[in-house]
Amino acid sequence: MQYIWQHQLLDTSHLVTTDGRRVQVIDAGRLNNDAGPDFFNAKVRIDGCMWVGNIEIHYRASDWKRHRHHTDKAYDSVILHVVEVDDMSITRTNGETIPQLILRAAPTLRGDFTKLVDNAPSLSCGERLPGIDSFLITDWINSLALERLQAKSERIAAWLDLYKGNWEEVCYVTLARNMGFGINSDAFERLARNLPLSFLQKHADSLLQIEAFLLGQAGMLSERRNDDAYYTRLAGEYAFLQNKFGLTPLSIEAWKFFRLRPQNFPHRRLAMLAQYIYGGFSLFARLCQVTTIDDMRALFQVQLSGYWDTHYTFDTTSPASTSVLGIPAIDIILINTVAPLLYAYGIYIGDDRYTDRAQWIWESLRPEQNSIVRRFAAIGIEARSALDSQAVIQLYNEYCTQKKCLYCRIGHKLLAQNAIREE
Repeated sequence: MQYIWQHQLLDTSHLVTTDGRRVQVIDAGRLNNDAGPDFFNAKVRIDGCMWVGNIEIHYRASDWKRHRHHTDKAYDSVILHVVEVDDMSITRTNGETIPQLILRAAPTLRGDFTKLVDNAPSLSCGERLPGIDSFLITDWINSLALERLQAKSERIAAWLDLYKGNWEEVCYVTLARNMGFGINSDAFERLARNLPLSFLQKHADSLLQIEAFLLGQAGMLSERRNDDAYYTRLAGEYAFLQNKFGLTPLSIEAWKFFRLRPQNFPHRRLAMLAQYIYGGFSLFARLCQVTTIDDMRALFQVQLSGYWDTHYTFDTTSPASTSVLGIPAIDIILINTVAPLLYAYGIYIGDDRYTDRAQWIWESLRPEQNSIVRRFAAIGIEARSALDSQAVIQLYNEYCTQKKCLYCRIGHKLLAQNAIREE
């Protein structure tokens, strides 16, 4: 009912109060998300007399009394009570009767609303998508992409406060999270936040110690085994570092292996993260300097050698491999790490060059391929770039699964099309 009133999705040509007075809505007012009446600063003309004040909306008129508004002076400014069921008259604290309007939603609107919201995650709106102006969809996709980029940058801004303005530390945590590639992202983030970059930087000249730090903190060096010399060396180094820095490792149960390809096992990803830190971590400074996609990709192309050239875990040996992240995997890092970092940095220092570069990265890269992107492609919203794929992920996660069809421009358009049509 708030949605219908806010957008005036009702037949305004025959509005009358419950006592028969003609109502004309000049301004529906501003939606109030805090305590108090539902809409502020509305303007309505009742029988030719202009009223300026607030609007309160209830399903039943008796809810006014049930919510004790009749004793609350904050509601004395209400000029119109909008209800669906008129089961009593209502008054201000001084006993004055407040005009009341029955809001009747068109059957088509109620049916559309129920169908959209009840089946939101299944994208039931897709069957009516051909009737939507393509410009509206394109504009909504662009807005969603910006909304997602801003949401990602807000997380980074929160970390920046936590790490007292240290951008390299924030870059390290952001990169670590994205080395989990979804399934292990939370575990990687917990690891990075429990293992400060400053600790790692003190031992950045030793790859063995960095690997010991990361694998030990991940809980992967907690077993006793004598059949693997490299494991034994790592475990010994970690025991020293754990005692020196007072570290508490994660539980091995924090990590997921089910349905992962061996090259994506967290052991291998941690070894790659160690390579980024080895020799000193200054990734954020370098990201601010490069301006081409190829140069950005080059920063993440690492070559594993030695033990990790023939191992995915500590359990078994495997055929030698190049052990390099492929272009698709690196592009995922550019999408989820580099672009949000540059966007947040641009906002922080007030430089549009970095925010523009972040958006350009998304526009330049190919779209991700996942179940959400494929689902939208099936109903006609095809992602042609990473900007598009990030937008539909935002749409699905923040609107479809949350059943916020009322706040989706596509959902709003579909509802508004038949909003005042009567059967």
